[in-house]
Amino acid sequence: MQKITNLSRARKQKARDEKRAQSEIATKSAGTSKAAKLLEATKNERARQMLDQHFLGSEFEDD
Repeated sequence: MQKITNLSRARKQKARDEKRAQSEIATKSAGTSKAAKLLEATKNERARQMLDQHFLGSEFEDD
């Protein structure tokens, strides 16, 4: 004997699954999250500051 399926519930579940799949595609195409971008920017700024601390000066400066 086959299992009885509520067609309305199955239709709604199918629509939710399709929407979830589309949102995953959109998320991947959008790139990184705002938090990841902020983290990367913070790391880059910190690395730049560390590099600038070791800067002795340009050989082209007029002293």
